[in-house]
Amino acid sequence: MKKERSQIAISRFKEGFSCSQAVLSAFSDVFELELNLALKISQPFGGGIAHRGDICGAVSGAFMAIGLKYGRTQADDVPSRDRTYAAVTTFIEKFESVFGSIICKELLGHDLSTKEGQKKAEDEGLFENLCPKFVRHAAELVEDLL
Repeated sequence: MKKERSQIAISRFKEGFSCSQAVLSAFSDVFELELNLALKISQPFGGGIAHRGDICGAVSGAFMAIGLKYGRTQADDVPSRDRTYAAVTTFIEKFESVFGSIICKELLGHDLSTKEGQKKAEDEGLFENLCPKFVRHAAELVEDLL
């Protein structure tokens, strides 16, 4: 099943969806979340949140999927909150152990909040060659954590 979810995520990314959309939407059916809604919710997080180079969109998409699985719906549900935070912490540790960071501009080596940074990343083929690795790994980690 891990390969199936990561393949869905990679396919969506290659279709032109952002990294955040690719990861969350690969799990939308698991949570009975309408695909279009998953794509809309996760869209602003691409490029390190609106091309700001902050938290990697694939990571943000993963956090949303984790929240759908473990997140609390009652303010006093502290165990669900703690379980969610623990899963996110585990995700971060595993992602960082492979890639060294969860910050988009650190992962890509360019600041996507500038036109120059976006162009350099594009010219170097990072969106085609590096970002799919983040998308795949994020989807695989989510699969493990669910």
